[in-house]
Amino acid sequence: MMSPSMLKMWISFVGIIFLILAIGLIVLSRNKLRGILAGIVAFLAYILFFLGSIIIFYIVFSGPTG
Repeated sequence: MMSPSMLKMWISFVGIIFLILAIGLIVLSRNKLRGILAGIVAFLAYILFFLGSIIIFYIVFSGPTG
């Protein structure tokens, strides 16, 4: 079983990966794609950005593990 600290670390990694994917998808949708596909990719990027932000917000403001 993982300690709470290790679990928070892995959860924060997921949040960071979501934010990096969001950046990449936004760049892709704005520079390489056109039409409805660009809209779908951008929408997915904004969802990932929102989820990543919520995860990081939770990790930062939940405080240290004891």
